[in-house]
Amino acid sequence: MPQTILTPVHHELIIKKSRFIACVQPMPDRAGAQKIVAGLRAAHPGAAHVCWALLAGGQSAAVDDGEPSGTAGRPMLDVLRHQDLDGVLATVVRYFGGIKLGAGGLVRAYTDSVAQALLGAEKMPIIRQRHLRCNAPYPLEGLIRRELDAAGATLDDVAHADVVSFAFHLPDDKAAPLVVRLNEAGNGRIDWIRETDASQADSA
Repeated sequence: MPQTILTPVHHELIIKKSRFIACVQPMPDRAGAQKIVAGLRAAHPGAAHVCWALLAGGQSAAVDDGEPSGTAGRPMLDVLRHQDLDGVLATVVRYFGGIKLGAGGLVRAYTDSVAQALLGAEKMPIIRQRHLRCNAPYPLEGLIRRELDAAGATLDDVAHADVVSFAFHLPDDKAAPLVVRLNEAGNGRIDWIRETDASQADSA
């Protein structure tokens, strides 16, 4: 099951006088990642490279920032994928120490920087949520509320007009059984309006 991390974690390596300052932190999208990277560049004007890797809801990035191609961003991204993470940004700020490490040395340095940082990470599973909407006659309101509560659903909105409209979400694996139960209990009088998927982190 994919996981994310709760809070940023850090680690610093010094290899042949080069400093590798790593951070892995929760990140929902590429735009947010780019803001963090820009902030790091401003905070570390003397750094030779600010390399980064992102996995966030289908958005990914692997940026070498001037290091030889494939020696920084891709190894960092591979660490995130190997640990089945999502919604995370890994950054490594490098201060060059004057001694070249070679391609293999760079891959090891960037891999180890991120992997060591993640040793201190508190992880939690990402549970896919199903968002549902339905309309029902007033006599069914109590029944629907009880079924939602029993299924562990979160009620997002209730509107009262000619009918009662419900908007709610719950873990994806519980959605189909709930719909079946409500359709049976409501004798076909529940009208399902829209169904969309969204992914959100929640504890198991």
